[in-house]
Amino acid sequence: MRPRILFTSFLTALFVILSGCGTVKNCPVCGTTLADGYTNIDVIAVPEHNATGEPGGPFNSFDIGVFDPVNRKFFVSDRVGLVVAVIDANTDIASNIIGGANSVSGAGNFASACAKDGAGNDIIPPILTALGNFTRYGCRTAIPGGVTFNIPTFGANHLFGGFPGAQCCAARANGINPLSAPDGEAITPDGKTLFIGNGSSSVVVFDLTTNTPAQPPVVIATIPTGQSADYDGGPNPGLPNPTGIAGCITSANGRAFSDPTCGDLRADEMSFGVDAATGTQMLLVTNGDPGLPFATIINMSAVVARAAVGALDPNCLPVNRLQAYGPTNFPTCIMGQIYYDGALPVDNTVAVDNANGFACPDPSLAFFGGAPVPSGVSGAGVGAGGANVPCHHGPALSFAGAPFGAISPAGLGGSAFNPNTGHFLVTNANATPDLTVGTVDEIDPGIGTTHGPVVVNSFIMPKCMPTSIVQGPGNNFLVGCADHDGIAFPINEYVIDGSSGAILATIDNVGGVDETWYNSGDNRYYLAARDMPTGPVMGVIDAKTNQWLVNVPTNANSHSIAVDPSTNHAFVPLQAGPACTTQSANGCIGVYAQQ
Repeated sequence: MRPRILFTSFLTALFVILSGCGTVKNCPVCGTTLADGYTNIDVIAVPEHNATGEPGGPFNSFDIGVFDPVNRKFFVSDRVGLVVAVIDANTDIASNIIGGANSVSGAGNFASACAKDGAGNDIIPPILTALGNFTRYGCRTAIPGGVTFNIPTFGANHLFGGFPGAQCCAARANGINPLSAPDGEAITPDGKTLFIGNGSSSVVVFDLTTNTPAQPPVVIATIPTGQSADYDGGPNPGLPNPTGIAGCITSANGRAFSDPTCGDLRADEMSFGVDAATGTQMLLVTNGDPGLPFATIINMSAVVARAAVGALDPNCLPVNRLQAYGPTNFPTCIMGQIYYDGALPVDNTVAVDNANGFACPDPSLAFFGGAPVPSGVSGAGVGAGGANVPCHHGPALSFAGAPFGAISPAGLGGSAFNPNTGHFLVTNANATPDLTVGTVDEIDPGIGTTHGPVVVNSFIMPKCMPTSIVQGPGNNFLVGCADHDGIAFPINEYVIDGSSGAILATIDNVGGVDETWYNSGDNRYYLAARDMPTGPVMGVIDAKTNQWLVNVPTNANSHSIAVDPSTNHAFVPLQAGPACTTQSANGCIGVYAQQ
């Protein structure tokens, strides 16, 4: 019997040793996640980035990232390469890039073609700017019998023109970020359709059924949500503007992009949702920057299906398909818009303007002291078949009607669709004149109604500039909070009930957050906390208990994150720096995992 006793003792001792190792964070050889230790297990090089500045320079300006669990691909907006980088999570290697004719990465060799009809003709019209000129940042096409793209030196090459990038308008530090792109991203649950926010106040839709270097995804729609900045200037007859966006950049200094050449700034963050009763597939996108923030809800059903659905079309073309998209030629798939312009009459007894029946006027009239500023899609909103669809005014932002210099630069941020209510939740950093109070606004898309989208509730988020929101288990939603411009708050994030807005939990261990992510693989929230007072971190929260678990150091301006539910690996874009190890001079994408 003695050998059996010795063997049993050996197993017990081995179990104690291995279990004890689990009390050490970031222990790569422990083989346990007991202590929730995370470490950077890999660095991924981003195509065409280097330390010298040519051709791409370091990967130091990027925006939102999303993960496709079907094809196991990570997509991130790269504003230096002027592309969306595509990372294969099976190999942790960049598989290709998605860009336009102007992309730095690949020098435009992999630009996406714009959709054509069965006869090989272009079908997506170009986009007009706020002053009536064409912009290169749409499809560079020629419509038979209709408009031809004709910016000098930027002819109709039948390709997607591209993204303005950070080269156009520099970065967050000097306040001209609202003209840059690519911006927000969303992907359909089947992994076949990718939506990208562009600086030309538009959403670009890519068909991911082809997504390789040899065959980049085709652009199947470019959908203006407002009027583009006049990046390229004249020389259209009667509308000369040889300086392009120079006036807009000047106006960004204290006047919040009040120059008419600014247009409606970038289409930024977005969320995708499906109405359970009708099957309507919707995209909500915010033009959330200063000037005149607004939200647009788009019926993407026909676009996603690649075939006509009812009176809509698979490319979301304008009412007059032979003319360019512009202020009087709207995309037919827009369900409606909500302008945060403080329009009257407003019911001041509630947090939101809940009056119904507004048609969509030009909300910029008498704005900025009476100076006309190009609006969003003004006039009446356009629905199926070109029919007018009423739209509504959201709560007045703190700067509505304020004189120059009194305008706060934050606005609408991230959003999420709540399948439990069929409504969207949108973060609002300037909901009240008190900048210490932000809100999450609940928007009913108005399917089957005569009034269109409308704000139906506004949930107070105290001492928080809400930047993002993501659905966790059930009806729980995590709200990412950051400091307001010039106002520091206590470190906090909120978990709220998606129907009532009730705050279910306050997490005070991680703050200064931009993007948030919920990972169903381990039932945890992941937060990109670039402005954490002690330095940028990736925060991790247990979504079952709403308890904070750990903060993991990242890198300066690390504000994007997405997680692979198959492996629970978190993908975090990193600027050039030590965290990128072998890519320290170039920037990289860090892969973080439990150890």
